[in-house]
Amino acid sequence: MIVIGGSLIVIGCVIAGFLLSGGHIHALIHPAEILTIGGAAGGAMVIMSSKKILGDLFKGVMASLKGSPYDKGAYSELFKMMYELMQIARREGLLSLESHLADPHKSSIFSKYHKLSANHHLMDFICGALTPIVEGTTKPEQLPALMDAELRVLEEEHHAPISVLSKTTDALPGFGIVAAVLGIVITMGAIDGPVEEIGHKVGAALVGTFLGILASYGFFGPMVGRMELLGAQEMGFFRTTKSIIEGFVNDVNPKVAIDMARRGVATDCRPNREELDALFKEAAA
Repeated sequence: MIVIGGSLIVIGCVIAGFLLSGGHIHALIHPAEILTIGGAAGGAMVIMSSKKILGDLFKGVMASLKGSPYDKGAYSELFKMMYELMQIARREGLLSLESHLADPHKSSIFSKYHKLSANHHLMDFICGALTPIVEGTTKPEQLPALMDAELRVLEEEHHAPISVLSKTTDALPGFGIVAAVLGIVITMGAIDGPVEEIGHKVGAALVGTFLGILASYGFFGPMVGRMELLGAQEMGFFRTTKSIIEGFVNDVNPKVAIDMARRGVATDCRPNREELDALFKEAAA
């Protein structure tokens, strides 16, 4: 909703300024210009992308419209869930986690935290990190490197669609100029016509430049920034998860491991000490 609201403000202010200056709204409506710019931008995206990147780009735009799921509630669920896992492992041994990690969707622990269990990337990350430890195939000191490798891949996959959108954003003013040049070519073909007709065609050509620049700086550019912000928030959530798991496999007390991870969380999402104690009590109950 923030993205939609911001876009409406940009478009509304531009159109309002145009109308206050004596312009007429119909002078900005030229489907041919929109088709030229939109088609060229879409084609450029297809050329630059793979099928997966295009799919990730669509998901990223939809996520930008919805907002980040990694809020204070998500961190609270993460701390409670990891506390439960660590407490069970301390009481019953690491092998007690095997059934939960093998099928997290049927786990009595993971299933309680719907916001997290629905995130298959997060579940794969947690289960993929803990399973080798439970099975004894990986030593605790080897685990950080394994998790860092997985996080690097995740970060690269986040960056790829943002890079495509950013390059398309940079190209939009150029596509606007292409549309304007085509409009001038058409105008030259009718140069001996009435002045009103020539003026209309020149105006349509200039609208192409206007639309390209407005789309670049007024919508797609801010969208790139929004997707980068959401990507950073997601990576922060995963790094917090990584910190808790590292503490767990190194036999740090569960409360201490989670408190250490909590201190690296952004202040707007970080539970305070009293809230964290309340989460521990809820998880223990």
